Amino acid sequence: MSATQPPLVLSIQSHVAWGHVGNAAAVFPLQRLGFEVLPIHTVQFSNHTGYGQFRGQVFGAEHVREVLLGLRERGVLQRLSAVLSGYLGDADSGRVILEVVGEIRQHNPSVRYLCDPVMGDVGRGVFVNPAIPDFLRDQALPCANIITPNQFEFELLTGAKPASLQDAVKIARQLRGRGPDVVVVTSLATPDIADSELGTLAVNGQGAWLVTTPRLALHPLPNGMGDVFSATLLGRLLAGQPLPQALELATATLYALVGQTAEGARDLPLVAEQEQIVAPAKRFVARQISNG
Repeated sequence: MSATQPPLVLSIQSHVAWGHVGNAAAVFPLQRLGFEVLPIHTVQFSNHTGYGQFRGQVFGAEHVREVLLGLRERGVLQRLSAVLSGYLGDADSGRVILEVVGEIRQHNPSVRYLCDPVMGDVGRGVFVNPAIPDFLRDQALPCANIITPNQFEFELLTGAKPASLQDAVKIARQLRGRGPDVVVVTSLATPDIADSELGTLAVNGQGAWLVTTPRLALHPLPNGMGDVFSATLLGRLLAGQPLPQALELATATLYALVGQTAEGARDLPLVAEQEQIVAPAKRFVARQISNG
């Protein structure tokens, strides 16, 4: 990486003024890993909706398109190394993202698009616009290079609930057949993963790897965990780390940040514990569980 011209990443997702979710969770880790981040917000809220009360607004597709037009006029788009998307306010905004990914690929076929298919979670169900799941499944998935669903979203995308770890690998490979080269499933819990542990599964054309970490007894769990993980994983992959090592580092960063979150806190201590982004204190081994 050049110290004078760091690689550019376009991050299109939600944003909050207070706390760390969406771009407020993704931009800083990428910056700490040496990337210049161009954030476009799909919503601007005062705080995460999980607090119960919040203020702000959802930005429509035209807002996203207008900001992208400005970047195009600056000649920035063709210089991008990657695009990251997360929470979408509506499906039309998502289609604008796919349009710009296609445009960038005309200039740079190697640009990587990581789609974090934010739709819902266990215990909360689906919490996005009703049109979003179909858009992600039918349109975003074939366009993405990397997807990072949690287990709830993985099951929603595939219509299948894995009965075992090997079953999860099989379903992830089927998902790869629909577009993305890399499928990473977070918060994975199958009968053959110990109840005291949580799994993160990564599958590409070379194999499948699993990282397990101890479950942390925080109630509630802090917001923005998936956003931090996806951004950190993307940064590690863009820096040239092979998938197993990128998986280890991104998982270690998230585990350390969650472990340093005060009981009852709703947000990760992203700034206070920023060294965990660059050099996480504890590493967890990515165990290969299947060959390509």
